[in-house]
Amino acid sequence: MSDLNEIGSWVRENLPTMLADAHIPAASVAILAGGEIFTTAAGILNRNTGVEADEDSVFQIGSITKTWTATLIMQLVDEGLLDLDAPVRDTVPAFAIGDDAAASAITARQLLSHVSGFEGDLFNDTGVGDDAVEKYLATIADAPQLFTPGERFSYNNAAFVVLGRIVEVLRGTSYDQALRTHLASPLGLTHVATTASEAIMFRAALGHIPAEGSDEPVPAPVWSLVRSNAPAGSMLAMTAHDLVSYARMHLDGGVAPDGTRILSEKSVRAMQERQVDLPELGIMGDAWGLGWEIFDWDGGPVIGHDGGTIGQNAFLRMVPSAGIAVAILTNGGRTVDAYHAITAKVLAALAGVTVPALPAIPESPVAVDVERILGSYSSSVSDSTVRIDDDGRIWLERTMKGIFAELGPAPEPVELVGWEGDTLVPREPQNGMHMPHAFVGDDGSGRALYLHTGRADRRVGA
Repeated sequence: MSDLNEIGSWVRENLPTMLADAHIPAASVAILAGGEIFTTAAGILNRNTGVEADEDSVFQIGSITKTWTATLIMQLVDEGLLDLDAPVRDTVPAFAIGDDAAASAITARQLLSHVSGFEGDLFNDTGVGDDAVEKYLATIADAPQLFTPGERFSYNNAAFVVLGRIVEVLRGTSYDQALRTHLASPLGLTHVATTASEAIMFRAALGHIPAEGSDEPVPAPVWSLVRSNAPAGSMLAMTAHDLVSYARMHLDGGVAPDGTRILSEKSVRAMQERQVDLPELGIMGDAWGLGWEIFDWDGGPVIGHDGGTIGQNAFLRMVPSAGIAVAILTNGGRTVDAYHAITAKVLAALAGVTVPALPAIPESPVAVDVERILGSYSSSVSDSTVRIDDDGRIWLERTMKGIFAELGPAPEPVELVGWEGDTLVPREPQNGMHMPHAFVGDDGSGRALYLHTGRADRRVGA
């Protein structure tokens, strides 16, 4: 296998070309191997200003923040302050959703593994104060219950805001302060920003979003999502170096480089143990642990998480058996292209792990049970309709809602083709990839109950 210097040189030499080919304004990469960290960066952080990226640049890590929230929760478990299998209301009596019986039963374990079952993409703005997370809970009191808690996986941002509130209640401080006191500071991290006002103290990346009629993304109109969703990943920004330094703690049994115990070995292992299997979703993992995504790749398992905010995407992968981690932070364009090329090269060279190819159109047609999938599906993010045209082609038409309707052009209809079983993919790549769309469950008449792309969008019409 290659050593860190060799693979690092490859990344440094090839990164500028990767960014240009995928229309990515900038990226920062960090690789951990043998206890050493390699970093490099390239590109432009903000096309409005022309500021160049360097190794000290901070990017938003998006939903990778969820693993930080999960770590804060597991610290509470270590201290005997929280039982993962007790109802959330034992700690946060104010927790309420549309289904009171479900709210009374949902546990922290179910929140951590995305199986709580309530509508989760609720980006409600409750201001920029330290009470934003606390105020958020009142805004989800009518959130619909999509399925019985524990029944299946459906990615849930709101669940992690609830977990953030658990941290606040048991620590007696704000989520941001708890993260600094119990993670960033003891890990010795120096380039971490929990708000926009902190990010501007550093060389900060701005997200870039698609522009109509052009392959080149343009600067986003805002820097971040709302502060109320901070525990789910709306705000946290850092360098790639600090992100793999955090990952190193999880690879070293919960111990910081200076020997400080951050998390018990038992909790580190528990976070990486599978809690629920996922549908076949291509780029996503095969299962979910307590906060971590689990990939059953040849040579693995591999643990990780991705993050996406407004025009910024982040990727983190770890191979516990080899002590390897790689973080890739980007700010627009076809980010999956760079993620896949770098991760495949790094993990093969340093850990002997084979990263699967991205989903592609099958060489031979795959039969589709059309009647099972046709119809309308809905979530708080979008309304989707699956229809068939006169030529027998299957089309997905999607209308975005809320803040997502304001960012970039409206989605064009997408033709879907069979891929595997009840999972279809777009005939033409979207943002550089053929994202799988799984049709799962049964509505009682043989039709799919959910359109699943990580989130389970429930059927609302024939």
